[in-house]
Amino acid sequence: MTALDHVNLRTARVEQLATFYCEVLGLTRGPRPPFPFDGAWLYCGEQAAIHLVDAGASPPAAHDPLTLGLSHFAFRGTGLEAFVARLRDRGIPHQVARLPGRPIAQVNLRDLDGNALHVDFVVESADRSP
Repeated sequence: MTALDHVNLRTARVEQLATFYCEVLGLTRGPRPPFPFDGAWLYCGEQAAIHLVDAGASPPAAHDPLTLGLSHFAFRGTGLEAFVARLRDRGIPHQVARLPGRPIAQVNLRDLDGNALHVDFVVESADRSP
Protein backbone atom coordinates (compact mmCIF):
# COMPACT_ATOMS: atom_id res chain seq x y z
CA MET A 1 0.00 0.00 0.00
CA THR A 2 1.13 3.53 -0.65
CA ALA A 3 -1.69 5.81 0.56
CA LEU A 4 -5.29 5.98 1.69
CA ASP A 5 -7.40 6.43 -1.43
CA HIS A 6 -10.75 7.53 0.00
CA VAL A 7 -13.39 7.00 2.69
CA ASN A 8 -16.93 6.04 1.69
CA LEU A 9 -19.66 7.35 4.01
CA ARG A 10 -23.33 6.47 3.77
CA THR A 11 -25.56 9.29 4.95
CA ALA A 12 -29.15 10.47 4.82
CA ARG A 13 -27.80 14.05 4.52
CA VAL A 14 -25.55 14.12 1.45
CA GLU A 15 -25.88 17.86 0.82
CA GLN A 16 -25.43 18.89 4.46
CA LEU A 17 -22.42 16.59 4.94
CA ALA A 18 -20.86 17.80 1.67
CA THR A 19 -21.26 21.40 2.85
CA PHE A 20 -19.74 20.51 6.25
CA TYR A 21 -16.62 18.94 4.73
CA CYS A 22 -16.20 21.73 2.18
CA GLU A 23 -16.63 24.57 4.67
CA VAL A 24 -14.83 23.02 7.66
CA LEU A 25 -12.03 21.01 6.03
CA GLY A 26 -11.71 22.98 2.80
CA LEU A 27 -12.50 20.01 0.54
CA THR A 28 -14.12 20.71 -2.82
CA ARG A 29 -16.87 18.95 -4.73
CA GLY A 30 -15.64 17.31 -7.88
CA PRO A 31 -16.45 14.87 -10.65
CA ARG A 32 -18.32 11.69 -9.76
CA PRO A 33 -19.21 8.78 -12.04
CA PRO A 34 -22.87 8.64 -13.11
CA PHE A 35 -23.94 6.09 -10.52
CA PRO A 36 -27.66 5.24 -10.39
CA PHE A 37 -27.87 6.68 -6.86
CA ASP A 38 -27.29 10.08 -5.27
CA GLY A 39 -24.04 11.08 -3.65
CA ALA A 40 -21.07 13.41 -3.86
CA TRP A 41 -17.33 13.09 -4.21
CA LEU A 42 -15.25 15.52 -2.18
CA TYR A 43 -11.69 16.25 -3.20
CA CYS A 44 -8.51 17.07 -1.31
CA GLY A 45 -6.45 18.62 -4.09
CA GLU A 46 -6.66 16.25 -7.05
CA GLN A 47 -7.70 13.23 -4.95
CA ALA A 48 -11.31 12.25 -4.26
CA ALA A 49 -10.92 11.73 -0.50
CA ILE A 50 -14.52 11.28 0.66
CA HIS A 51 -17.28 9.53 -1.26
CA LEU A 52 -20.70 10.34 0.16
CA VAL A 53 -23.46 7.89 -0.74
CA ASP A 54 -27.16 8.43 -0.15
CA ALA A 55 -28.14 6.06 2.68
CA GLY A 56 -31.21 5.05 0.69
CA ALA A 57 -28.98 3.53 -1.99
CA SER A 58 -28.45 -0.21 -1.85
CA PRO A 59 -24.92 -1.14 -0.77
CA PRO A 60 -23.06 -3.88 -2.65
CA ALA A 61 -24.14 -7.33 -1.44
CA ALA A 62 -20.73 -8.03 0.13
CA HIS A 63 -21.07 -5.05 2.48
CA ASP A 64 -23.66 -5.23 5.23
CA PRO A 65 -23.87 -1.72 6.76
CA LEU A 66 -25.20 -3.20 9.99
CA THR A 67 -22.01 -5.17 10.61
CA LEU A 68 -19.45 -2.65 9.42
CA GLY A 69 -17.96 -0.09 11.76
CA LEU A 70 -15.81 2.98 11.37
CA SER A 71 -13.57 4.06 14.21
CA HIS A 72 -12.37 7.26 12.56
CA PHE A 73 -10.52 8.64 9.59
CA ALA A 74 -7.88 11.35 9.43
CA PHE A 75 -6.43 14.08 7.26
CA ARG A 76 -3.14 15.96 7.35
CA GLY A 77 -3.42 19.72 7.44
CA THR A 78 -1.59 23.00 7.69
CA GLY A 79 -2.63 26.10 9.61
CA LEU A 80 -3.52 24.63 13.00
CA GLU A 81 -4.54 27.90 14.63
CA ALA A 82 -6.74 28.96 11.71
CA PHE A 83 -8.42 25.55 11.63
CA VAL A 84 -9.17 25.60 15.37
CA ALA A 85 -10.52 29.15 15.01
CA ARG A 86 -12.81 28.00 12.18
CA LEU A 87 -14.18 25.22 14.38
CA ARG A 88 -14.72 27.64 17.28
CA ASP A 89 -16.43 30.18 15.00
CA ARG A 90 -18.85 27.50 13.83
CA GLY A 91 -19.45 26.13 17.32
CA ILE A 92 -18.10 22.69 16.34
CA PRO A 93 -17.03 20.71 19.41
CA HIS A 94 -13.43 19.53 19.16
CA GLN A 95 -10.41 18.54 21.19
CA VAL A 96 -6.76 19.16 20.46
CA ALA A 97 -4.38 16.42 21.59
CA ARG A 98 -0.66 15.90 21.20
CA LEU A 99 0.57 12.62 19.77
CA PRO A 100 2.97 11.28 22.42
CA GLY A 101 6.60 11.42 21.33
CA ARG A 102 5.79 13.03 17.97
CA PRO A 103 5.59 16.65 16.80
CA ILE A 104 1.93 16.17 15.86
CA ALA A 105 -1.17 17.94 17.16
CA GLN A 106 -4.44 16.16 16.41
CA VAL A 107 -7.71 18.07 16.22
CA ASN A 108 -10.48 15.57 16.97
CA LEU A 109 -14.07 16.27 15.93
CA ARG A 110 -17.22 14.64 14.60
CA ASP A 111 -19.12 15.37 11.43
CA LEU A 112 -22.88 16.01 11.29
CA ASP A 113 -23.62 12.25 11.26
CA GLY A 114 -21.35 11.60 14.26
CA ASN A 115 -18.44 10.06 12.33
CA ALA A 116 -15.16 10.62 14.18
CA LEU A 117 -12.26 12.20 12.36
CA HIS A 118 -9.13 14.10 13.16
CA VAL A 119 -6.83 16.45 11.32
CA ASP A 120 -3.12 16.08 12.09
CA PHE A 121 -0.80 19.09 12.10
CA VAL A 122 2.99 19.09 12.40
CA VAL A 123 3.97 21.46 15.20
CA GLU A 124 7.40 22.98 15.62
CA SER A 125 7.99 22.27 19.28
CA ALA A 126 6.90 19.58 21.71
CA ASP A 127 6.00 22.42 24.11
CA ARG A 128 3.60 24.19 21.76
CA SER A 129 -0.17 23.66 21.72
CA PRO A 130 -3.06 25.84 20.56
